[in-house]
Amino acid sequence: MAHANPTGHEKIETSNFLMIVLILVTVAFGGLTEIVPLFFQHSTTKPVENLKPYSALQLAGRDVYIREGCYNCHSQMIRPFRAETLRYGHYSTAGEYVYDHPFQWGSKRTGPDLHRVGGKYSDEWHRIHLMNPRDVVPESNMPAYPWLEKAALNPAEVGPKMAALRKVGVPYTDDEIAKAADEVKGKTELEAVVAYLQVLGTALK
Repeated sequence: MAHANPTGHEKIETSNFLMIVLILVTVAFGGLTEIVPLFFQHSTTKPVENLKPYSALQLAGRDVYIREGCYNCHSQMIRPFRAETLRYGHYSTAGEYVYDHPFQWGSKRTGPDLHRVGGKYSDEWHRIHLMNPRDVVPESNMPAYPWLEKAALNPAEVGPKMAALRKVGVPYTDDEIAKAADEVKGKTELEAVVAYLQVLGTALK
């Protein structure tokens, strides 16, 4: 038999609405206490010494990479564990990704991690790998992307993207934005993706 005057604890347990509200408040408070301090730590907000913003071609390649869903199978985060660093190299740091919006860290890894892939293979290797992965990795289950070789980049799109990124902190200059269209003119999406892959993980040696 319930008490005539239920306690505060009983009121919470018997009210679905009150329970939901209090759970949301608790989760929000806990999340904020973990996330907010990261915005004030130099290790998460300061770029590593040799980090440069993506060039116009690299930025266009990154957009194609995201559009094609490459991040669904390839993480760009090497965890600080011995098995990870032995295979892929130095673990990922937040300072390498301060210019990425959004960054491509992830937990799922169907294919190899791509964080330190820059400079590991030649441009031609990447081109063949995107056209037909099994020509260079026979056991690969990655699909081919032959249409990238024929799809031309739109020069008019890159400059505005760089200008938008500058508003959120990426230090593009007026000159870089002005020259963006010329840099990608006549280039294919395949060339752009290769340029993007070749810069991944090269800032931290």
